[in-house]
Amino acid sequence: MKIDADGWLDGVRRIVSPNQDARAEGMAVDMVVIHSISLPPGKFGGDGPIRLFTNTCDPAEHACFEELQHVRVSSHFFVRRDGEIIQFVPCLARAWHAGVSRWQGRERCNDFSIGIELEGGDAWPYEAAQYDALDELLAALAEAYPIRHLLGHCHIAPERKTDPGPYFDWGRYPATFQAGRDVPG
Repeated sequence: MKIDADGWLDGVRRIVSPNQDARAEGMAVDMVVIHSISLPPGKFGGDGPIRLFTNTCDPAEHACFEELQHVRVSSHFFVRRDGEIIQFVPCLARAWHAGVSRWQGRERCNDFSIGIELEGGDAWPYEAAQYDALDELLAALAEAYPIRHLLGHCHIAPERKTDPGPYFDWGRYPATFQAGRDVPG
């Protein structure tokens, strides 16, 4: 896997989200934020997250979509439980994934981060295929950008977010990334 000069990952499906804008000129991407999502909650394999990121939720389909119909969010990447990666926003653009956030005195983490949504939630372990895909994606991102931090949404917005949840295996990344710490070396 490689990230091209325009910020797109080769070999994955692209669905462009309107919920993005330009990063500030000269803003270095040095953080990856891991999130989790399932829509409707606890349902996997459907198109709920895709519709959320493309502003096409049908409020009549489920109560959660009614609550989310005016929410404008996106992520750079979505990793399904079977390991499929879908890209919604090029890495050079700012995806609207973190909301009000802060890390080490820096506000607005969307400005300098890549958002990755894992299909799941706080109540479910992640699948081996998701970790395998995430490993490849993180390697491609680290090759393309000076990534120094791998964090959860819970680290940058702890007062309002818990994702990726207690089942995410942070210990899987000690050689490259450490949650909440600079990348060694």
